[in-house]
Amino acid sequence: MERAADRVIVPNVVGLPFHVGRDVAHDAGVVLANSDPDGPPIGALAWPGLFYITSQRPAAGAKLYRWDSVVIEVVAYGEADSTTRAPFPHEPPVDSAHAHPTSDSYVHTAGVDDTAAS
Repeated sequence: MERAADRVIVPNVVGLPFHVGRDVAHDAGVVLANSDPDGPPIGALAWPGLFYITSQRPAAGAKLYRWDSVVIEVVAYGEADSTTRAPFPHEPPVDSAHAHPTSDSYVHTAGVDDTAAS
């Protein structure tokens, strides 16, 4: 069965304050939603206070039917996003990629006076 609603492009709301992202989503023809379907509405989670959008599903550029939901995660201003994973490099960095010793950088501690004291 084909839906009668037209298709819209999902905007990028990641990094925006919730109240701004909500307006951007509305202007694009989609609504923001809580990732937990049994939880409270996303507006209740992001109020009162300043909350930032840390992720969205589907990603920006996807096509949805008008007024379909874009699932988001939010974090309060000043708090760390505990769901974000730090990227892990495939190989550890090589020392030679960071430092190139030269003879000018060596400190010579032995001097003429050291041999005279013995």
